[in-house]
Amino acid sequence: MNSQSITPHWEHFEHEADIGIRGIAPTLEQAFEQAAIAMTAVITDLDLVSSSKVISINCEASNIELLFVSWINELVYEMSTQGLLFNRFEVVIDDDILSAIAYGEAVDRQKHQPAVEIKGATFTELRVYQQSDDVWIAQCVVDV
Repeated sequence: MNSQSITPHWEHFEHEADIGIRGIAPTLEQAFEQAAIAMTAVITDLDLVSSSKVISINCEASNIELLFVSWINELVYEMSTQGLLFNRFEVVIDDDILSAIAYGEAVDRQKHQPAVEIKGATFTELRVYQQSDDVWIAQCVVDV
């Protein structure tokens, strides 16, 4: 199986009281996007979130794993301070600089029925790597 034959997707993995998010995709950018979608899926049903609001996110770090943590934490910050949920992302990574567009909407407690509040990304289980089949994995545990 080569990386082009895999469909980008996300998954959760168990970790004590917190939860792991993982993005799996043919490109590094898509793996970051899928992990962010996994994070929203921890909070609510993705089908309930529309793409009526668009925001830009920029961050940088000294390596790709720190960039991933910074990316997730920027999203958590935007969700918390602006009361938003996101369901789609467009990520561009150039060296250690990430530029992204996040699509979502304001949280409606009745509509979205948020299950948990994510406090931030942790360094637990943090890994960003390319497998031997060229598929990219971006993962960490988020504190809920």
